[in-house]
Amino acid sequence: MLPTNIRPFVPRGRPSIRSLPQNRSQLFRTDASKRKAPPLAFVFDIDGVLIRGPHVLPEAKKALKMLEGDNPFRTTIPYILLTNGGGVGEEERSKSLSHKLGVHIDTSQYLQAHTILKKHAQRFADEPILVLGGKRDVVRRVAESYGYKRVYTTLDVLAWNPSVWPFHQITEAEKASTKTADFEKTPISAVFVFHDPRNWALDVQTVCDLVQSGGIVGGPWVPLEKQTKPVELIFCNPDLLWRSDFPTPRIGQGAFKEAFQAVYKALTGNRYPHVQYGKPTEATYNFAKETLGAIFRERYGASSTPEHLYMVGDNPESDIAGANGARWNSVLVKTGVYDPEQGPPAHAPTRIANDVLEAVEWAIEREFSKNPKHH
Repeated sequence: MLPTNIRPFVPRGRPSIRSLPQNRSQLFRTDASKRKAPPLAFVFDIDGVLIRGPHVLPEAKKALKMLEGDNPFRTTIPYILLTNGGGVGEEERSKSLSHKLGVHIDTSQYLQAHTILKKHAQRFADEPILVLGGKRDVVRRVAESYGYKRVYTTLDVLAWNPSVWPFHQITEAEKASTKTADFEKTPISAVFVFHDPRNWALDVQTVCDLVQSGGIVGGPWVPLEKQTKPVELIFCNPDLLWRSDFPTPRIGQGAFKEAFQAVYKALTGNRYPHVQYGKPTEATYNFAKETLGAIFRERYGASSTPEHLYMVGDNPESDIAGANGARWNSVLVKTGVYDPEQGPPAHAPTRIANDVLEAVEWAIEREFSKNPKHH
């Protein structure tokens, strides 16, 4: 049973949004400064909401086209995509998703778990950093596109000294992706876990070496309280589970974090201090709101801001918990991680919907019924 404050979406007595005629040709013939801002904006998770694995979910295209103007209120409604995924550049990912969904998604609308790391690029621009996750050196190139100049991977470390982790023999393809460095003379200032690591054993070993020595692979271990400049450790995605096209959820970067911390605690007796980004963290939701604010100012004028934000997600622990913490409206869909047969969600959303189209219909109808001046 659902919590008493949550009811499935039931269309109102007037014609549904799906059944009304659409005509995009008359949309926005005035310039941007004269456009009236809609009373709401959307933030969508991707996996389990718009797509599942490589496949587009059936109602996703209709939902996004509705926001592009195919709605009875004759207005576009701004939205961004906020995912705990990543591993490649935002431009590449937005182009791929635009092709799949049949709508143009601008790079500025696509926030991955690690997009927020652009904010740190100036501070670490000239310092050696280690990046984890993704295939070969792809996340290195993402970090460099953000402005980081001295970026290394654990494959670089393994190529430098194979005895760092003797249980993995580096392949020719992996070796071709490496950058040469002497890690005994290259103190690493920070470790950024951009995306889900591919070789947990190598990565846990390398990070343990770095944080116990103050940044030198193979350096003497020094208690954390005696280190003059401890290595900063930043995780971008706290998700323990995520939904792919496999029948049951898969473990994610949050599981890698727990594995690393368990090993580090077994070695030292403590967990290593770290910074966490990604949903449901406050920093990530603030970053998403700032991004939507910039879109509103560009489209509707300098003083425009989104009045009501709607988060549509499939994971109560990340999407819904984060939205509730940020005091946004939240809609939980049944097409991803959340399984209603396992009981009510751990974090109660504003609404539960069958799919993303039902979520969008409900939110639009709810806000525009309260704001008839926008009709």
